This record gives sequence, C-alpha cells and structure tokens, in this order.
Amino acid sequence: MSFWLSLIGYQAVWFAAVIGAGHGLAWPGVLGMLVYALVQLAGARNVRTDLGLMAAGLMFGLLLDGTLSRSGLASYSADLPNPALAPAWILALWVSFALTFSQSLRYLQSRLWLAALLGLIGGPLAYLGAARGWQVVTFAEPTWHALLALALGWALATPAL
Repeated sequence: MSFWLSLIGYQAVWFAAVIGAGHGLAWPGVLGMLVYALVQLAGARNVRTDLGLMAAGLMFGLLLDGTLSRSGLASYSADLPNPALAPAWILALWVSFALTFSQSLRYLQSRLWLAALLGLIGGPLAYLGAARGWQVVTFAEPTWHALLALALGWALATPAL
C-alpha cells in the first residue's frame, strides 16, 4: 500500500468510526477497519509485522480508552453495555492507526522523539475533534485531566507502535 493510500485509508476509517458513533453505531468503524486492514495485509511486505501492529494497537486501545472509561474521565457514544471496556469503534481506530506504522508513518520508526511528540499533540486533538465535531466523546470536568491522560498515553503508545 502506498503512502497516500495508507494515509487516506486511515482517515476514511476515522471518519466512518466517528460519524457512525455519532449516530450510535459502532459497525461503520469496525467495517472500515476490516476493509482497510484487508487491503493493507494483501499488499504487506511483512504480514506478521502488520498483525503484530494490529494486536499492539488493540492492546493500547483497551488499556488507554478502557482506563479513561473506567475512571470516568471520558465516556463514549456507541459504547458497549460494559463501559469498563473501550467501545468497538475506538478499538477499530487504534488497530487502523497501528497499521499506518508500516506505511504512511514508517518514517517515525527511526524518530521516536517525533513519534512521541506526534502522540502527545495529535492524540488529544483527534479526541477533541471527535468530541466537538460529533459529540462522540465526553470528558469529565475539568477536561484537562482527560486531555493530559490522553496526551501521556498517546506519547507512550505512538513510539511503542
């Protein structure tokens, strides 16, 4: 998969997941992730690496967003009956994001400080966009607590991926 196809594919999954969640549906994000993953895996240089990235992305999503949900710092639309787990549409985003590290974000593999900076800033901004644009994430007051937790979590997860 090319740089641009990877980047555009991930953004398409992001919009499918967030817009779907805005309508109370998790399946558009999950379906988008499955299509994106199948296309990526079909043209993968190393399928095992991509499968490992997918598993790591799923793990980080369960840890970070599950913790935010359990702690009450964030709540998500289209959530599971058990809010102790991260919703499926968020996990689909994590898996899709992880796949970008073998394509469009491959250059970050040797620039871990830049990956951490991208996570520190980009992670919370993506959640703010989803919260303000589609009301799919709600943060407990004061909001900066959740945003700080997101920034730290993403600053660790992005270089780890």
